Amino acid sequence: MNAKTGLELEEVEIRLNGRILLVLDRRVAPGETLSVMGPSGSGKSTLFAFIAGFLDPAFAARGRVRLNGRDITGLAPERRNIGLLFQDALLFPHMSVGGNLLFALGRHVRGRRNRREACEAMLAEVGLSGHFDRDPATLSGGQAARVALARTLLAEPQALLLDEPFSGLDAALRSVIRDLVFARIAERAIPAVLVTHDPADAEAARGPVVTIEGTEAADGDARGEGA
Repeated sequence: MNAKTGLELEEVEIRLNGRILLVLDRRVAPGETLSVMGPSGSGKSTLFAFIAGFLDPAFAARGRVRLNGRDITGLAPERRNIGLLFQDALLFPHMSVGGNLLFALGRHVRGRRNRREACEAMLAEVGLSGHFDRDPATLSGGQAARVALARTLLAEPQALLLDEPFSGLDAALRSVIRDLVFARIAERAIPAVLVTHDPADAEAARGPVVTIEGTEAADGDARGEGA
């Protein structure tokens, strides 16, 4: 088993119709969050798609993505072991909260009782004890965000991609959910990439920041503060 070396983006370059959208050469250490900022259309979500493995064929990309020493550039998205969090929780409406979590839980946890206990332990970790049988339609926005995080963590991802995951929350709740997400990333030593336009998100992540200007981005555009 490979040691945890983090997420490495080696000489990544993405173009659209011959125009360079971004150039990036970065390593994201275990437990660290790299924040990628820039205006709409600058290429932030394109980088997200490239790392996750579902970049639209209209874009031309080169470079490598390595996760804990393993080259995952050519792998299908489901084989990359990367967790995704979006602005919307995207819970399955036809499943209970517990059903959503069981869907993500690996097959290595066997037995109905053991699987339920694992899900309930994760719900407790995100502050939702007793919510296993709840209908997702009855959850508040903050509760749904916590369930989405719990579901992602239960899949035991080796890296996390966060695409504006806090932007749909009100200011007070945004701070609480941000702290929860970044605390779990640090505790579990998961490298993460946050795509955001909100400087407060990047500040809360306490990691390096790369700004994409909308035409070209280079390593020199990166500015890192905190660790």
